[in-house]
Order: sequence, then structure tokens, then C-alpha cells
Amino acid sequence: MQNEIITLLKEKNLTEARKRLVQLNEADIAELFDELSNEEIICLFRLLSKSTGAEVFAYLEPDVQQKVIEAMTDKELKEVLDDLHMDDAADLLEEMPANIVKRVLQACAPQMRGTLNTLLNYPEDSAGSIMTTEYVDLKRDMTVQQAFDHIRKTGVDKETIYTCYVIDSSRVLEGVVTVRELLLAAPDALVGNLMNTHDIVANTHETRSEVAMKLSKYDLLSIPVVDTENRLVGIVTFDDAMDVIEEETTEDIEIMAGMTPSDKPYMKTSVYQIWLKRIPWLLLLMVSATFTGMIISSFEDALKVHVVLTSFIPMLMDTGGNSGSQSSVTIIRGLSLGEIEFRDIFRVIWKEIRISVLCGLALAVVGFLKILLIDRLLLGNMDISLQVTAVVSITLLATVVIAKIIGCTLPLVASKIGFDPAVMASPFITTIVDAVALLIYFAAAKIILGI
Repeated sequence: MQNEIITLLKEKNLTEARKRLVQLNEADIAELFDELSNEEIICLFRLLSKSTGAEVFAYLEPDVQQKVIEAMTDKELKEVLDDLHMDDAADLLEEMPANIVKRVLQACAPQMRGTLNTLLNYPEDSAGSIMTTEYVDLKRDMTVQQAFDHIRKTGVDKETIYTCYVIDSSRVLEGVVTVRELLLAAPDALVGNLMNTHDIVANTHETRSEVAMKLSKYDLLSIPVVDTENRLVGIVTFDDAMDVIEEETTEDIEIMAGMTPSDKPYMKTSVYQIWLKRIPWLLLLMVSATFTGMIISSFEDALKVHVVLTSFIPMLMDTGGNSGSQSSVTIIRGLSLGEIEFRDIFRVIWKEIRISVLCGLALAVVGFLKILLIDRLLLGNMDISLQVTAVVSITLLATVVIAKIIGCTLPLVASKIGFDPAVMASPFITTIVDAVALLIYFAAAKIILGI
């Protein structure tokens, strides 16, 4: 269907393209814009109805939104803004250059302009920056019938009408009631008797990730956002929380892979921009790997005597790095989900010590048998003695234990001092553990082989 619409647009068959468009979801329509030229983008947008156009506009990437705005008349821009949810409008302004922001604000109704300015004044990473002010509010002395009359009158422009918020004359949040609870109650029942007064709330200056975690933890469709005086100022809906979780997850994955996070899709990021994101980390890790080179260089004479020791270095370093990464990823995930805190550090270390001993023993035993049976007997490498095998096995055990302790500790320390725990993931831990593994290896060789 999407390919057919693109073909119709390129053939200028607009009547047929419009017929096909009504059969698609707004999110699917938004995907079409990535395949079109600037002229076709504007043409496609103008084929959409007023309400559909606003929905599609919210799904577009910022660069496409900018192209559409630049091609719009002031009247068309005002129509889109009138149908755009407040949080989507605020997100739009955060991504646009100053000249576009100025034009958008000029096209807004005065009330919308004031609300947008308020939302934009909240810190970028706060609940206030992602909330919407479009919600249904009720009074506790309303009857169910009056509540439904109010919902029908005001709900058409709201982000959600399923959850309604009960406030007093000063907008202090008193409780929450769902449409389901209203539907099942008698028409003359009072809202104050139906509302839940122990609802979960967020503060305007809580972080976006904390709010997203609350929505996920308590299975909420939306969460009220209050100021320091418990006055209701907005709500955060589940779709916005999903966007936050996706952004946070993407950022963590990129940092854990040794890259500076990017706010653009891969296919829309230039080669030069990707290079800039990756090269600083690669340079840092390359320089940090100098320490492992220095360690190997300092034991050159020992390696000349027992050359066979060199063949096991990659296995030991890889095993240590992988062991540390396992622990770090587990702890980073626990920190992200709020399952682990810095105060748990000693419990975490003790648990990882026990896990690492079991893992290390298993790897040491299997490694011992593999080296003797396969490397020596099957492959015929007679330079591998029982003492060399013991050095490798002991190093495996010690490296795994230390690697897992480092892997679980560094993310916790990073979170405590204010760094992103993901920074302490695979690249850094692998570099540290590589150096540690070599030191253990050569220390064991010195003791057992006398080198």
C-alpha cells in the first residue's frame, strides 16, 4: 500500500493517492515522507485532512517537520497547531531553529503560546518538559451525570479522557477517577465518593526516566504531574513514557558500545557525523590499551623462554572482558530499572564473588582439560606442560573473579558520583580487565614456572 501511494504521488495521480491514504494509520503515513522529495513531501501533506495532518505531523522527524513548516502558509500552520497536542507542540519547538520557533509562536493562539513558554522553561530532562496540560479535570461535588456532561464538553481536545483528575478551586490534586468507575456508578453518585485519593503522582522536576519507570511499575496509562504545592499542572501519558524509555535505551546501548549518543536515525546521519561520534572513544580506548602493551613488553624475556604462553593471552583477555561485561550489563540494567541502588554495593559484590567463583572454577576445569587433551595430545603441541596448563587455569579463575568484581562495582560507583553507569560498560571494563588479566598471568607464570 505504501509503495503504491509513493508511485501515485510521483505520477501526480493525487485523487487516487488521497483515496489510498485514508486506509492507512497516521504512523504509517508518516513513514512515507522519508521516501519523498521536498516537493512531494508538501504535496503529500496537503492531501491529508486537517485532523489527520496534525496527527501525522507529530510522527514526523524534526527535519521533515521543518520542511513542511517552511512550505506552509500561516493559515495552514495555525490549523495544524490548533489540532496538535500541547506536548507534541513543545517537542516541536525544542527541535526547531530560532526562525521556525518564532514563526510557530506567532501562529499560536495567545493561550497556547503562554502554555508552550511554560513547558519550555522546565529543565530538558524533567517531567515538566514531557507533560501535557490537556487533561480532564473534575470537582469532587460533581455527580456522575455532571461529570459525563463535562467530559463530553471538554474532552474532544484532551490527550486522554479515560483517566480524570479531581481538583479543588486552587487546582490542588485531590484524587483520580477513571471513566470505567464512572460508567459503573449510579448517575447521582458523587465523584468525591468514587475517586482514588492515593494515586501515584510525579513532581515537575523529577527526571523523565523516573516518571517513565513509575508508569511502567504501576501499569498506568497516565500519571498526574504536580508542583511543590501539589497543584496539578499536567499529565504524562504512556506513549510519552515509551518514547523516553526508547531514547534512554538507545543512549545506553550506544554508550556501552563506545559511542557518543546520537539523536538522529542512522540512515539520516551523515558519515562525518557518525565519525565524530565514534572516533573520540576509539582514540581513548586505543590509548588506554597502551597499558596492556607495556605489560606484555615488560615480560618479553619471559615469553622468549616460554613462547607457548603467548598463544593463551587472547583467550585470557577475552574471557576476562566477557566476564566483566556480563556483570556490568546486569548491574546497569538493575540501576536503570531501580532494582539496584548504591547502598546495595556490598550485597552485589558478595553475590558476584560467589557467582564468579563458580564460573571461574568451571572455566578453569574445562580449560585445563582442553589444553591437555586438545592442544597437547590432539594437536601435538609438546611445549605445553602440566605447569603451563596450571598457570593458564589459575589465571582463568582469578581473572574471572576480579573481572566480575570490577564489572559490578564500577557502574555503581559511576551512578553514585553522577556519571552515566553505561559509560563503565564493555569498552572501559574490558580495557581494565585486560591489564589485570596479564598481570595475574605473568605473576602466576613467575611463581609456577620460575621465570
